[in-house]
Amino acid sequence: MEAEPTSELIRGQLRRLRLNAELSQEEFGKLVHYSGSQVSAVELGQRPLDRLFLKRADEVLNTDGLLTSLLRMAERDGQPSWFRPWLEAERTAQQLRCYHPTLVPGLLQTENYARAVIRADDMLSDDEVEKRLAVRMDRQSILDQPQPPKLVAVIEESVLRRADEGFRGLMIQQIAHLLECVERPQVSVHVIPTDISTHVGLAGPFTLARGEDGGWVGHLENQLGGATIDNDEEVAILLARWESVRSEALPQRQSTLLMKEVMTSWS
Repeated sequence: MEAEPTSELIRGQLRRLRLNAELSQEEFGKLVHYSGSQVSAVELGQRPLDRLFLKRADEVLNTDGLLTSLLRMAERDGQPSWFRPWLEAERTAQQLRCYHPTLVPGLLQTENYARAVIRADDMLSDDEVEKRLAVRMDRQSILDQPQPPKLVAVIEESVLRRADEGFRGLMIQQIAHLLECVERPQVSVHVIPTDISTHVGLAGPFTLARGEDGGWVGHLENQLGGATIDNDEEVAILLARWESVRSEALPQRQSTLLMKEVMTSWS
């Protein structure tokens, strides 16, 4: 769902920039590969804001990415209320610790892997899938900041190996992406091998973020959404469980070798 105030701001900015460029809707439409009536529908709010359309508009109007940046803001504002505190904590984190027993963590997912994961919810329309995908990909931009957070992720070997023949090409791409990520000095990925049959982390995924003030907050996911955890006692429990989960995982070098072995076995 779009955040209406921000969406109206985008539409107003689009119209203002088009008029300043002395372009009619028809002229502008030809430049962005849309009809004049489609441009009119976007400006009037009769057509949903489209990332590709706004990207082309930014290029044609030479806005330095203004419109797509505003769309990202609208998408963040349109997130469920339970998710917004975590998005802010993640955005300003100095350090992130992620564990997921069944998936590659969102900050390390490729676009194709993320789309497949989101699309698994058959209650979502194609448009909603793409909106959620755009937000997830946008969240990853924190890793490209001048001073990115230190990200430590722990995943299960079974996550890497869970793929039927039709999914293997996607997983090869995903594992290759993980190997590229760990070449960054601020990212490390540790794998818990399948011969570790049980540990405390299997109770569910969680992420921890340390802010600029040194304090930690946590995030828990579930089938209906999630929750940001800022209670000191509960955060302390999650920090202890992180240490337990991390101790079960292989060191970085061995984890990297294992990821390469899995990828090679499928190539």
